[in-house]
Amino acid sequence: MNAQWDVVIIGSGINSLVCAAELALKGRRVLVLEREEVAGGCMRTAEATLPGFRHDLFAMSLPLFVTAAHYPLLGPKLAEQGLRLLTAPQPTAVVLGDGRSVVFGQSREANAALFDSLHPGDGAAYVRAMREIEANAPLIFGLLRQEPRSRGTLGLLGRTLLRERIDGLAGLTGDFLRPMRAWLEQDFGSDLARALIAPWILHTGLGPDAPLSALMGKLILFTLEAVGIPFVEGGIAQLVAAFTALIEAQGGQVATGADVTRILVERGAATGIETADGRRIMARRGVVANVTPTQLYGRLLSDPPPAQAERARRYVYGRADMQIHLALSEPPRWRDSALDGVALIHVTPGLNGVSRAVNEAERGLLPVEGTIVVGQPASTDPSRVPPGQGLLWVQLQELPRQVRGDAAGLIVPPAGGRWSPALAEAYAARILDRLRGCIANFDGALLKTTILSPADLEAMNMNLVGGDPYSGACSIDQFHLFRPIAGGRNHDTPVRRLFHIGASTHPGPGLAGMSGHMVAARL
Repeated sequence: MNAQWDVVIIGSGINSLVCAAELALKGRRVLVLEREEVAGGCMRTAEATLPGFRHDLFAMSLPLFVTAAHYPLLGPKLAEQGLRLLTAPQPTAVVLGDGRSVVFGQSREANAALFDSLHPGDGAAYVRAMREIEANAPLIFGLLRQEPRSRGTLGLLGRTLLRERIDGLAGLTGDFLRPMRAWLEQDFGSDLARALIAPWILHTGLGPDAPLSALMGKLILFTLEAVGIPFVEGGIAQLVAAFTALIEAQGGQVATGADVTRILVERGAATGIETADGRRIMARRGVVANVTPTQLYGRLLSDPPPAQAERARRYVYGRADMQIHLALSEPPRWRDSALDGVALIHVTPGLNGVSRAVNEAERGLLPVEGTIVVGQPASTDPSRVPPGQGLLWVQLQELPRQVRGDAAGLIVPPAGGRWSPALAEAYAARILDRLRGCIANFDGALLKTTILSPADLEAMNMNLVGGDPYSGACSIDQFHLFRPIAGGRNHDTPVRRLFHIGASTHPGPGLAGMSGHMVAARL
């Protein structure tokens, strides 16, 4: 490994790879350093159950990536390196405890008719929500796609103020801050329609009673309608492989097993990094850290500015996540066969059930009836499994990082509340028993189960603190201007030529790679 580079990037998640690829395409010599033995951060594919079954261990799909500002540039370049995306015919569906289900597609007219069939007027409510996103798209996407403290954002807000005047802007802000519960209960009469939409807010790290959650829910529906749920053929690790090939074709490098322990600072500017084995690698133009704020200011900087160090100490992490991977001897047969080819299904009691499970998890309790997120990538990409077989990707997003008890009163957590294998297996059994009631061939087809608890997630990726998949709570006090910490200035840090990217930074988590894109443009 050469000791001198233009830019050194710590971590190899989606933001790091986007940043490195864009810089490399501009002629910069870029080195990406990954602590683990496998690059990709939350993009990992492995035969986690049995040989021949390729499971995406964490992240699974790419709707945010294909709608990101950098995709028109990077998409064709990655395709040249072998990347192929496949989109399921139906993006999502919901199954209630009483067996009722409904499937959401990519046709606005068909979706509106579907909602109206559930309750007259619900179709108009859906169309109204989609048109609201379209009408405000320049403002919404402008705020998410550029630095909060920038001339672009200031100009965007100024133009909006001139158009809307102060009263109109205040009204628009109030609409944006509505909780999802208010939107769903006021606009939709069907509990099944509410249940279809409500669980999606979990994928933003919020709950249905949080400020801003209505807007986020509408954005998700808008995105699902526009691009569906794209999978990477062969597993999401193929995206990492394509990025690595693209970066290295331009003279860059992606190195694994390289634990960065210190950022080198001279006269107030970052000059390079030091690894655990004592190597010093210099960076002429800058160091980019794809880490949490607690790592950046509490581990990597020897003498961090006191104000930032204190704010980083107070940084709040969100709920924990668990992943369950199932190998099946045949594709799953849902009791409603319309679900067999759907990309992602939520099994939930509905809006109130999601709200209750979020509340239980935030109070440190294992939920009685948490939302089950079921991904079916093999139905779209059969290359992931042996011929004629199947797999399921299960995600549970309403879990406490530290377990104080069980809301059902059946599972006793270990002393200290740490996630143990026994605790994870006990909770997974509750989840799998509910899936058994939804999938007709569940017991007959199940070959092997692999459980990744919140503790396992953190052990595999240190950015997932306590199993938080979003590297920090996404509440309004840690959003936009305030992410990761109030008083920060975009992706800059108080150390010159040191930049901070990743899920902990604006615009937040998700496989869009936008913070990496913003810093690449800056550099």
